[in-house]
Parts: sequence; C-alpha cells; structure tokens
Amino acid sequence: MKQSQRRNPWAWIPTLYFAQGLPYVAVMTISVIMYKRLGISNTDIALYTGWLYLPWVIKPFWSPFVDIIRTKRWWTLTMQWIIAFALAGIAFTIPTPFFFQLTLAIFWIVGFTSATHDIAADGFYMLALTEHEQSLYVGIRSTFYRVATVAGQGLLVIIAGLIETGSGLAPLQISVNADPAAEWTAPELTAIYSAEPDLDGELQFITVNPAPTIATVAPSEYDGMPFARYAAMMRDSVRTLNAANGFVAEEAIATGAVGKSSSEPSAFTRWVTETFGEKRETVGERASNNFAIVGVRLNRAPEAGEKIVLNVTHKSGDQSIRLEQNALSTRFEFDENNWDKPAYLYYEVDHKLTSPATAGFEGASGNIPLAWLVVFASLSAFFFIVAMYHSWALPRPASDDNRSASSASQIFRDFIDTFKSFFQKKQIWTAIAFMLLYRLPEAQLVKLINPFLLDPIDKGGLGLTTGQVGIVYGTVGIIGLTVGGIIGGIVAARGGLKKWLWPMAWSMSLTCLTFVYLSYASHLSLVTVNICVFIEQFGYGFGFTAYMLYLIYFSEGKHKTAHYAICTGFMALGMMLPGMAAGWLQECIGYRHFFIWTMICCAATIGICAFLKIDPAFGRKQND
Repeated sequence: MKQSQRRNPWAWIPTLYFAQGLPYVAVMTISVIMYKRLGISNTDIALYTGWLYLPWVIKPFWSPFVDIIRTKRWWTLTMQWIIAFALAGIAFTIPTPFFFQLTLAIFWIVGFTSATHDIAADGFYMLALTEHEQSLYVGIRSTFYRVATVAGQGLLVIIAGLIETGSGLAPLQISVNADPAAEWTAPELTAIYSAEPDLDGELQFITVNPAPTIATVAPSEYDGMPFARYAAMMRDSVRTLNAANGFVAEEAIATGAVGKSSSEPSAFTRWVTETFGEKRETVGERASNNFAIVGVRLNRAPEAGEKIVLNVTHKSGDQSIRLEQNALSTRFEFDENNWDKPAYLYYEVDHKLTSPATAGFEGASGNIPLAWLVVFASLSAFFFIVAMYHSWALPRPASDDNRSASSASQIFRDFIDTFKSFFQKKQIWTAIAFMLLYRLPEAQLVKLINPFLLDPIDKGGLGLTTGQVGIVYGTVGIIGLTVGGIIGGIVAARGGLKKWLWPMAWSMSLTCLTFVYLSYASHLSLVTVNICVFIEQFGYGFGFTAYMLYLIYFSEGKHKTAHYAICTGFMALGMMLPGMAAGWLQECIGYRHFFIWTMICCAATIGICAFLKIDPAFGRKQND
C-alpha cells in the first residue's frame, strides 16, 4: 500500500501560494509597467495585455486534464519549471528589436502555465491536507498570495527603478508643493527657454522650476471659460507639444459618444432615479483640481545617434499630488534634434487638500531594457529555486495517485465525465446559487468604495484626498482583510465549517453597515473612517473564509481538482456580474441609498446559507 509522505504544512504552503501569486502579477501588472517604460503606446498596451487575463477566465475548461493525467504534484512542479524557463525567455528577449512581439507571446505561455499551476496547486492543497488542516491554513494561503501581489507590484518595480536611476544620467529631482494659502497663477510654458545651455558641462536634465508651488484652490473660471475646461485645454496643449517636438509617439485619441448614455438616460434609468434615488440638494458645481506644468530639457546635445529616454515617476510624499499619466505620457525620448526643446510634465493637485503637502518625483534615464531584464531574470531564478525546493518540500499524499488514462478515447470519456459528475452532485443548484449570491453585497460594494471615499461631500462622498484613500483602503483595509482571513481560518479549524458558516455569513453582511453609517454621518474624522473601513474589510475577510471552505467541501470526491476549478469560475462570475451594474445603480440612486441596497442584498447572503447541507465534521479537528 502506498504510504503518504507527511511534511509540515508550513514548509510548503507559504512558498507554494507565494509562487502562485507572482506569475499572475507578472502577466497582469508588471507587463503593463514594463511596456510603458519601453515606449509601447497606451493603445497597444491596453489592446494586447487586456487579453492576457483570458487563461484565468477559461481555466475550468482544461482543468479536467489536470485531474485525469498524472498527479497534482507532477503538474505543480512541471508548471513551475516551465514558468522558470518562460520568464528567462522574457528576460533575454527584452533587448531584441522585436521584443514586444516576442515577450507578448511568452507572456501568453506564462499565463496559461500559471493558470494550470493554480488548478494543480489548489487540487494538491486539498489532497495533501486533512479537512481540519484545510480550514486552518486557508487564511495563510490567502495571505501569502496577497504578499506575492504586493512584492510583485512593489519590490520588483522598485528594483527596476533603482537600476534605471543608477545606470544613466543624474536623476532629475522635482518637488511639487501644494498650499491652500498660495495664490493661483497661470502656468508659464516658455520659462524653460530661459535656461542657458551648458555645452561643455556634464550631460544632464535641467528645469527652471524644480520646486513649483500650486494653490489647491483654483478659480471657478479663467479667461471667460470654466476652469475645468481651461485645465483640459492646457492638458491637450501639453500632449500636442510633446508629440510635435518628438518626445512621445503621437497616438490617436479615441473620440465618440463617451458619456452619451449619462446625458440621455433611458426611461428605465429615469424611473429608477425618480423612484429610488436619493434627494440631495445641489450646492453648486464641483470644484476643479488645480495644475502646474514643468518643462524639462537637456543642457547640451547628446552624441549623434544617441537616444536618451527619461521616465518620470512619483517617489515620495503625498499621493494627492499626482503626475498625469493616464492621458499623457511620462516617458520622453531625447536626441540631438530635440535636446534644446522642452518636454512638459503636467501635475495635478487634489482640490480637497486643506493643509500644505509635498510630493517628490524622480526622472530616471538609465538602461531600461537592462532594468527589466534583471527583474525577469530574478523572477526566473526564483522559480528555478522554488521548483527545486518544492521537489523536496511537497509531500507525496497517497490520494494523489497517478491515474494516467490509457488511451485518447479514455481521456475524452473522463473529460466529459468530469463536467457531467460536477452537475450531478447533490445540491448542485443550491451550491451554484451560493457561489453566485454569497458575495452579492460585496461584489457591488467593492466597486464603489474608492469612488465613495474620493467623491466630494456635496456628491455624497467623504471627500478624502487620493493620499488619504491610499492609507485608508490600500493599507488599513488590506490589514483588516488579511487579519480577518487568518482568524477565520483558525476558528473554522476548531469548530468546523458548519458551526462557523452562520457567524461568517453575518460577519460578511453586518459589517456593510459601516458604509451606511459613513454615508449618513457628518463631520467624520479620518480615524473614524479608518476604523469603519477596517471593520468592513475584516468582516469580509472573516466571512470569505466560509466561502472558500465551502468550495473545497463541495469539490470533495472524484475529480476534486477540476471541480474546484469550475467552482472558481462561478466565483468569478458572482463578482463580475453584480459589479458591472453597481456603478450605474449608484449614479441613479446616490451613495446613501446604494449602501442601503447592499444591506438589502445581504438577505441573499443569509438566505442561501439556510439551504446548504454541510457535514458538521468537515474542517474540524477530530480527536483520536
């Protein structure tokens, strides 16, 4: 009889789920940043990288093959080796002339391999652990997956930035100051021309105003036009000038009936607004964000044929002062033909700032291909190491037997049987309803949290600045979510899923009341907002534990790996569909009534739990 090789779960769960998160971040986030730094247009980035999410969407369709052929341990290790080689391929194709096409093709390989790794790793997790251990470590695996996303989006990008900064010209430093007491002045685009060239000095970037001060309060109008229209005109001027001087590639600006539906609402939209909409007094037009424009150029001409690329990013300080990069490029190419012309940076300050703030920005001009080569080479090296480590650390559970099909026809029959057996499970329609409805309130709420925190008070929001939102939701909220998940796993491991299903469902539901409170309360302090967001995110993290454990419970039996992957497909659908309508609904009825609506939706969360039949022993530690 085949014996199970036991290994302390702490020896492999953290590394396995850290490794599971990194490729996803590399494909979905790091690729976008890299292509932007390497000069790919926004149009091409949006078009081609947007499709890279497809492997994770359709992974349930090939999950049966992972369940039918070979072991989950074999699939997990094999995918890690393939990812390691693929990431190395990305690294060494970056310096080539056709890097965009080549790296994009390899990113597709990484995407499909990573999605397959997700299937195998989740299946292996269920096979290698007892039900009690699955409950105990469900929060730990989620935590290390989140750590991987933070490390990928933060640490790896920082490494690339350090290489860019250290391998080129002296970094350009710009400190932008926002002051409510400052007087508003119109931007001066020609000031940079007064900077004297230094034909014999060391090649460097110069600007006549490295520390501009911006008034947070902008005038309601300028030169006979609303200030918002004037700011938009100046932003368009910056884009036009930078393209005309050869610093950025001129891209086609999409035009069309953007916002047409909001100016001409349908009869149904009008009915929803009139019947359920919040009656809020109009207090005038929304204040506009002020802006500043800074010109940058070289002090002398570079060598003939030499191209110097400048990338400007936010480095420190308040994020309420931001460098516009959605509509404008922050990457500029200088050569002997345009070195004496200015490249313009457009800075915008949040009008909700009530105290002075400063933000630092840095322009790096180093070897960008080398920087990203190092990043992906480091990722590749990590996966080579983690694949070798997991070859030793991953246990060999007896239940993860090699069930290789003997023929193509047998594989096909097993493939069909996998989907057929899923929909023949007991309580299948109740389970699908649970997967779609349990997170119905949060699926809508999560789309509107940031807009609610940012929108001004006269629009029903809290009027926080961008920097404050980064702390409230991006830091305090993440901590609450993580702590809730870990505690949820610990208590579920002690009492079992059935015992904790109701407390977790109520936790998921009742904590939504914090946003009802925030929308109705007045004169809120930032501390109160932080506490409310922490409570809501903690409640969601705690309640989400029951959801994940039920997916594991429902997937038990033959083909559990493929069945779990199918469950995750319904999980994604349950978040996607309500989220698509959330913005429209909020605009129709206002924040207060929208949050009340999410509380009404909690009836679906609580109600569907009443129909679930769960083994009381599942997830609970059994005494010998």
